[in-house]
Amino acid sequence: MDTPASAGVRLPFVLRALRHRNYRLFFFGQGLSLIGTWMQHLALGWLVFRLTGDAFKLGLVGFAGQIPNLVFAPMAGVFADRWDRRRILMGTQALAMLHAGALAALVLGGFITRPGDAWYLIGMSLVLGVINSVDIPVRQSFIVEMVGSREDLAGAVPLNSFLMNGTRLVGPSLAGIVVYYWGEGLCFLVNSASYVAVLAALLAMRLTPRERPAARRQFLRELREGVGYAWGTPHIRLVLLFLAMMSIVGMPYMVLMPAFAKNVFGGDSKTQGFLMGAVGVGALCGTFLLASQKSPQGLGRIMAVGSGVFGAALVAFASCDVAWMELAPQLCGRSAWELPPNLVLVLAAPILAAVGFGQVAQLVAGNTLLQMVVDEDKRGRVMSLHTVAFLGVVPFGSLLAGAVARQIGPTDTVFAGGVLCLVAAVVFSARLSALREAVAPRTQHPPGTSGEQ
Repeated sequence: MDTPASAGVRLPFVLRALRHRNYRLFFFGQGLSLIGTWMQHLALGWLVFRLTGDAFKLGLVGFAGQIPNLVFAPMAGVFADRWDRRRILMGTQALAMLHAGALAALVLGGFITRPGDAWYLIGMSLVLGVINSVDIPVRQSFIVEMVGSREDLAGAVPLNSFLMNGTRLVGPSLAGIVVYYWGEGLCFLVNSASYVAVLAALLAMRLTPRERPAARRQFLRELREGVGYAWGTPHIRLVLLFLAMMSIVGMPYMVLMPAFAKNVFGGDSKTQGFLMGAVGVGALCGTFLLASQKSPQGLGRIMAVGSGVFGAALVAFASCDVAWMELAPQLCGRSAWELPPNLVLVLAAPILAAVGFGQVAQLVAGNTLLQMVVDEDKRGRVMSLHTVAFLGVVPFGSLLAGAVARQIGPTDTVFAGGVLCLVAAVVFSARLSALREAVAPRTQHPPGTSGEQ
């Protein structure tokens, strides 16, 4: 592992990972790539909804893009514990670059123009989902190799969240403008080019060879061992089940965002970019909350609070168009019907910021907690189960949300999801003291460190 450039300099808890050259390369290379990823995310959803006008098709896009995590992510966890993680990541990133390039060629070449062509986009989402189902758990497991210790690992996870959510603020906003003036195809092309940055960063890293098991057991046996370890460890099981519950009932609001932008707010792709940008602002604030922690202790409490904020904000967002009708006369002196429809965005933006804040607080706290307490030889398999918990179950929520939204509309669908998130937060809070007692010894003095913070 490379020697930190600033050895001997005491940095804030969350910035310690940036002492390491390998992590700095990853941070900036991945940052550029994620801007393109978020541009493609917005453009794909908008293109499907523009072609079909069907919220259920949006749910299918989300389902196809994330269902592979349920099947392939646990397998990827075994690969991450067996093989060279950097080589796996270079392969997945190269495949994602080719996928985005193919998508750009189809759209710019005029092959995707009719409502029926949305099925091609759903199929392309499935292909990308398979690639990501391998990439995500391996990337999560690779962090410890870039920073070299669990002490710095605890700060690297919030930094990764900062990266993800900072680019979510930039990417969708930029994509909304690009789609409006030049179309969705250019967003796919930009995303394809952006993978060059992360591939170059991975190639430039200097890594110490990681110790791997000398004798490999049967694949299924290793897979069962990882699942048994996670299920048999009460605090790991609790965190994974809670994240899965929050993901299946809360996260589908993302796939319904084009329907909100067009049908609820009467806007266009720029409106969707604004809405997703507001989520990104709140998510950055949630990241700063995690970054302000002086140690990894108290993560369970942050998960509970974050999930409560997330659920309450979803309920408020689903109600903001009705609330605007009541507030408009007091704020503007005129009926809401006499005002431009997009003024309701003034009310929606801070609510969506709260959605992003709560979402990232509970997700990053859960990720950090797992990274700190897992045994090193099972890291890849546990992080693959984390991927299943926060992404693998989302397709079922997306598909269900799309079907329900077709019947009762997107606002009532998101409202119901927010209520269920609040119920889950209350149940999790009741188990908080037991969770704290179980994880305190390992978060206070993580294995392999001196315990100095």
